[in-house]
Amino acid sequence: MAALDKVYDPKAVEEKWYRYWTEKGYFRGTLPAAGQKTFSIVMPPPNVTGSLHLGHALDNTLQDILTRWHRMRGDATLWLPGTDHAGIATQARVEEELAKEGLSKYDLGREKFLERVWAWKNEYGNRITKQLRLLGASCDWSRERFTMDAGCSRAVREVFVRLYEKGLIYRGNYIINWCPHCHTTISDIEVEHEEEAGRLWYVRYPFKDGEGGITVATTRPETMLGDTAVAVNPEDERYRGIIGKTVILPLVNREIPVIADSYVDPSFGTGAVKITPAHDPNDFEVALRHNLPAVTVIGKDARMTAEAGSYAGLDRYACREKIVRDLKELGLLVKVEDLTHAVGHCYRCGTVIEPLVSPQWFVRMAPLAAPAIRAAQEGRVRFIPERFTKIYLNWLENIRDWCISRQLWWGHRIPVWYCQQCGEEICAVEDPVECPACGSTALEQDPDVLDTWFSSALWPFSTMGWPENTPELETFYPTSVLVTGRDIIFFWVARMLFMGLEFMGDVPFREVLIHGLVLDAQGRKMSKSLGNGIDPMEVIDKYGADCLRFMLVTGNTPGNDLRFHPERLEGIRNFTNKIWNAARFALLNLEDYRPAPIETGELELPDRWILSRLNQLIAQVTEGLEAYEIGEVARLLYDFFWGEFCDWYIELIKPRLYGKDQKARHVAQGVLVEVLSKSLQLLHPFMPFITEEIWQHLPGEKESIMISSWPVALPERHDPEAEKAMELIMAVIKAVRNLRSEMNVPPGRKAEVILVAPAEEDRQILRQGSLYLEVLAAAGPVQVEGALERPPARAATAITGTVQVFLPLSGLIDLEKEQARLEKELKNTRAELEKVEKKLAREDFRTKAPAAVVAKEEARAAELKNKVAVLNQRLGFLKD
Repeated sequence: MAALDKVYDPKAVEEKWYRYWTEKGYFRGTLPAAGQKTFSIVMPPPNVTGSLHLGHALDNTLQDILTRWHRMRGDATLWLPGTDHAGIATQARVEEELAKEGLSKYDLGREKFLERVWAWKNEYGNRITKQLRLLGASCDWSRERFTMDAGCSRAVREVFVRLYEKGLIYRGNYIINWCPHCHTTISDIEVEHEEEAGRLWYVRYPFKDGEGGITVATTRPETMLGDTAVAVNPEDERYRGIIGKTVILPLVNREIPVIADSYVDPSFGTGAVKITPAHDPNDFEVALRHNLPAVTVIGKDARMTAEAGSYAGLDRYACREKIVRDLKELGLLVKVEDLTHAVGHCYRCGTVIEPLVSPQWFVRMAPLAAPAIRAAQEGRVRFIPERFTKIYLNWLENIRDWCISRQLWWGHRIPVWYCQQCGEEICAVEDPVECPACGSTALEQDPDVLDTWFSSALWPFSTMGWPENTPELETFYPTSVLVTGRDIIFFWVARMLFMGLEFMGDVPFREVLIHGLVLDAQGRKMSKSLGNGIDPMEVIDKYGADCLRFMLVTGNTPGNDLRFHPERLEGIRNFTNKIWNAARFALLNLEDYRPAPIETGELELPDRWILSRLNQLIAQVTEGLEAYEIGEVARLLYDFFWGEFCDWYIELIKPRLYGKDQKARHVAQGVLVEVLSKSLQLLHPFMPFITEEIWQHLPGEKESIMISSWPVALPERHDPEAEKAMELIMAVIKAVRNLRSEMNVPPGRKAEVILVAPAEEDRQILRQGSLYLEVLAAAGPVQVEGALERPPARAATAITGTVQVFLPLSGLIDLEKEQARLEKELKNTRAELEKVEKKLAREDFRTKAPAAVVAKEEARAAELKNKVAVLNQRLGFLKD
């Protein structure tokens, strides 16, 4: 039997086993045999521009844990991977590369530019999937998909055409969010609203008849050049007499009406607002209701248009400053107030977006949202945690039509052509050759591409071969669960649901496991600007993939954000080393071991206890994974392996392993192998590499731990009597250890222990367990009594439950020397406490020192006070 190396080296293990698993085809999803359950999951496709970040690492670790677990349970398992073309981000990356050559996309033209994008994608676009392999992701890489591969592209066209033919896709002038930097529309949920300090300008609009005027409040004076009305609330008593009057728009001298609309909030500003349909989504809706024209005064370059008159050509913010100056000179600027308000920014580049009216393609959302709402209400899709159901429903119930066209070159081109001869609009899956209306071949395709999320919305079924009715679709759709971050519920989750219901007649997944974001130790989002980002590849290089995986899931609860504390990696590395050393110890003591069934009648108390605890662990881990309590499961595994298995069971059986009783040694070996092997199986989904390496060294014929059978809890292994007995013995051992530590008893010195237990049952247990006290607490001899006439002289004492523990100190330690040592330590501690208290008493320290420094000193003072109290207590005991 080959021994394990003295030190675990992740680099020497991880690449070897990932290559082995791949070559053996263990990751491949296979169609189920008769009666076999299925488990399927689709990977949220990362952008081809990206590299692995901690959010990806968490998301894919959770998916891998579930996939490996179901595979071990014997389910027909498919984890389907892939990447997203990421329209805006990828095009921007390639344009940056072109700029270094002094070129723009227009210098190349559309066709040559797209060739460059594909070349970039082929060279760099698979970086993140290579990194996912290093993380240990057990995806079926033979089925890897890309949102712009031939199959997905066919599905996108098919969906577009079907929705178009049903009247659910239309083209029209509508208010959209325009990014002046990215030069494209972005959807409502791609706009990030940030609170900013701004101003509220109060401007007087004179009445046409010269009889006074009305004052409006605005945060964007530059848009007033496009005003086509002033609106008030019909219930506002202040303005009832002026509804229907005409005002003169300052600076432009255009006549515009005063209208009444319930949209107006009477408490905002003066209760009168300017209506600028071309530059505000709410004003656009008001204009539709009142048949008002839209005047575009800001262009796609964020500069003022010809409609802005003398302000034409100015940047929007320069125009704002000039308009404020001009209004002031005309005496029309009534007042200015400071305020904080939410300003929309592009989620990609951070530029302030500009609402513009533009001809765009839209999906009519209300008919598609209704079935998706019912699916959640009826429980056909379940969100974990449940609170996200309400968030999802609230968004769908208030949804607006989805703008799906983007002014980009990289992406799925909109499958619509315009006949240059007769103006016919042709929507088709295949490229048309001629116009069906007039026969002309002069056809021009719409230049826009589809929103990236349009193709992503089809991911659960487009990746499985739709629109063909493939075996994969019949078997694995709907998928079992979607694992995703809370930040893309609206971007992606909701859209997959309404597309799946529309085209497959069923939800795309039965459950949605929502996890939070990975934040830094201070609770901040990780970003380049803050310099607080952590590169997962550096973590893997230093600590190994298993360490990163286990660290990310421990303490993680569904839906909640996770703070990344780098020091926790050291703790998990210690756990990894603990697993390795425990396995190494076991293997060094299994040279003469021959596998055989465990005979219950031959088991000693620690054997019965650990097998019962293992049995409970199997049940708890299985139940925890079924409930997606993955962080709690990780904690259970950690506590059992380190605490119960290593710290207790292995120590308890050492006398048998080292002794001459071959039968006792063989029983201990059998239990040791069973507990170790099943613990490794339970740990495997979390820490696949180290568990495989150890598994291959265990006795017996073994192929791979990842295709071994998941452990099953056995009722006959549940032994509450053994657990109760061991709990008592362990509590007494802990009490003796604490007394030895408090009294500074040398570790190698045997100490007499007297135990007083009123209950006969407890006395029997303690007498049977006296050997374990001798081994683990250096106790000897151990005396067990029901009662004592008087307590032993000069004995340290403790109580655990109903058992009283005495540790006679005479002859065990030099009492005078120990008293002198404690007095010296007490003196030094008091002196240090006095220094800290003097510092804290200084007013200049408390006012000038950083709060964190003051808090640290206060914590130190509390710690020293506690130490003084403990030392006094011990000295008092020795003196008495």
